[in-house]
Amino acid sequence: MPQPMTPAAPFPPARAPQAANPALSRGRIFAEPDSPSRTPFQRDRDRVIHSAAFRRLAHKTQVFIPHEGDHYRTRLTHSIEVGQISRALARALGLDEDLAEAVALAHDLGHTPFGHAGEEALDAKMTPYGGFDHNAQTLRIVAKLERRYAAFDGLNLSYETLEGLVKHNGPLLTANGAPTRRHAKRGVPGAILEFDAGFALDLQTCAGLEAQAAALADDIAYDAHDIDDGLRAGLLALDAVRAAPFLRDLGREIEALHPRLEPARFIHELTRRLITRFIEDAIAESRRRIEASGVASFDEARRWGAPLVGFSPAMEAAEREIKRFLMKSLYRSPPLMRDRERAGVIVAGLFEHFFARSEALPPEWAKAAAAAGADAARRARVVCDYIAGMTDRYATIEHGRIFDEAPNLL
Repeated sequence: MPQPMTPAAPFPPARAPQAANPALSRGRIFAEPDSPSRTPFQRDRDRVIHSAAFRRLAHKTQVFIPHEGDHYRTRLTHSIEVGQISRALARALGLDEDLAEAVALAHDLGHTPFGHAGEEALDAKMTPYGGFDHNAQTLRIVAKLERRYAAFDGLNLSYETLEGLVKHNGPLLTANGAPTRRHAKRGVPGAILEFDAGFALDLQTCAGLEAQAAALADDIAYDAHDIDDGLRAGLLALDAVRAAPFLRDLGREIEALHPRLEPARFIHELTRRLITRFIEDAIAESRRRIEASGVASFDEARRWGAPLVGFSPAMEAAEREIKRFLMKSLYRSPPLMRDRERAGVIVAGLFEHFFARSEALPPEWAKAAAAAGADAARRARVVCDYIAGMTDRYATIEHGRIFDEAPNLL
C-alpha cells in the first residue's frame, strides 16, 4: 500500500509576526458587529465570492474569447487559480491565508468584457473624462457599485483587503506625494484618490505581505496557464516552447522521466512543473528577504519600501523571458489580434451609443446618468461602469441589437 508522506518541516508553520492579524484589523468604513464564526478576512473572501461581479467573471475573457472553446481560462477560473496559489504562498510563509485569498479572488473584479482589448477600448473613450483603470474599477465595485446589503453600498470590506486591492502592485505615491513610476504619466486614478480622501489607504506604502503574495500568484498563474491554453489552442507550438531556455529545461526533465509522453499529458506536466518551480522559488526567496529585512510586524513590512514577497533574481529573469515569449508568440498572434480588434469595435460602439443616448440605458443606469445633468464626465462614468460590468456575451448581443453591422464573437 502507498505510504503516507512525512512533511520535512512543520506544516503549516506558525503564524509569522509579519502576518496580518484579523483580531487587529483596522476595521471597515461602516462598522459592523463581529462574526462569531468567521474572521474579518474570511467574511471579506465570502462577500467577494457571493458578489454579482465575481459571478460575471465566468463569462469574461482571460486570453481566449469564448467562441474559441469551452476549456480555456476565463477571468473566473483565473481568479480561482490565483486564489489557490496565493493560499499556498501565504501558508508556507505563515501569513493569513484568508486575506491573501480575498485579495486574489477580488483582484480582477474591475476587468471589462474581452480582457485587455476591452479595457484599452474603454480607456480610449474615457480619456477625456478621467480614463479607465481596472484596479480603480475594482475599488469602485467593492466600495460602491455592488448593491446587495441593506445598510451600505459595496461590500464594506476590511481595510486590509481594500489596501491589498489598491496596492498589490506596489505603492501609488512616493514619500513626497508624487505618483510612482507606474502612474507617472497619467497620475493616480481619480476613483482611488477620491476614496483615499475619505478612508486613507496610505498610498505611499506597500501593501501587506498577503497582498504581495496575491500579486505574485497572479503572475505565476498568468504565465503557466497562458502557456497551457496557448498550447492546447494550437497557437503555441511545442517546438517554440522548447526554444525558450527555462521552458526547454523543464521539457527535458519531463522527457527524461517520461519518454514519448503524449502531448496532452506533456502540456499538463509542463504547466504543473512551472507552477511548482515558481512557488518553491518564491517561498525560499521571500523567506530570505523577510529574515534579512528584520521587520517584525505587519506594519513594518508595509513600510519597508520594497516588496518582501518575490522571486529570486534568476527566477525574475526567467519570468521576464516567459512574458516576452508569450507576448511575441501568443498575445500578438494573428487570431488573437483579430479578436482584439473586433472586441474593441464592440466596446467603443457601445460607449458611443449609450453616452449619446443615456436614456437608452437600463432604468437604474439611465436614472444615474440623468442625475449627472450637464456634467459630461459624471455621465460618462455611469456609462463606463455599465459597460465595464458586461460579460463578453452580453456586450456582443447588445452591440448586435443596436447596430446593423456587428462583429460576431460568439
